[in-house]
Amino acid sequence: MKRSGLDVRPGWHSQEYSRGLNELEGYLLAQTEVTDALSSAEAFAGQMPWLTTAQREEVVRLYATDRLQISRAALQRVTDRALELQCQYSSRYHVLQLRLLGLFLSALTLFVVVLMILVR
Repeated sequence: MKRSGLDVRPGWHSQEYSRGLNELEGYLLAQTEVTDALSSAEAFAGQMPWLTTAQREEVVRLYATDRLQISRAALQRVTDRALELQCQYSSRYHVLQLRLLGLFLSALTLFVVVLMILVR
């Protein structure tokens, strides 16, 4: 099925669209952070009216750069923690799957044994 020239059939295309939308969202969030950092830097430099134009530009540049580095570091910590939790939860889920399989096989074995006793 096509709508507005886009192929909207289910399948691998939806994964590409999702990936593209995620990348676009990430780009927009990054641009918002840059804009916010520059706005904050301008406000900070605005509190120092004695600065020359060159000094003001340098303060704005340094402040914005520092804020973006802090944002990147915070985002990296959150990403690292999310991956760590994903690994932990995947491991726990796998253990629970194995336990459930073991319980199911034990119950099935018990059922077969009881059935064989009752059939005799």
